[in-house]
Amino acid sequence: MRTGIHPNYKTITVSCACGNTFETGSVKQEIRVETCSECHPFYTGRQKFAEAGGRVDRFNKKYGLKNDVQQ
Repeated sequence: MRTGIHPNYKTITVSCACGNTFETGSVKQEIRVETCSECHPFYTGRQKFAEAGGRVDRFNKKYGLKNDVQQ
């Protein structure tokens, strides 16, 4: 590697909006994030799934359509 052209890589502290902090390596002074593995719904198991049931019925009710299916 050539000397004098590479940034200074150091250990820094990452701060999350939930208050969690952890250390990682970076060339920046500090990093602030909105979500981390401690507060992200996918990792915590508090993830809500969008329920598709009833969406068709709600559409039909909104526009006054009948639910008669002819086959």
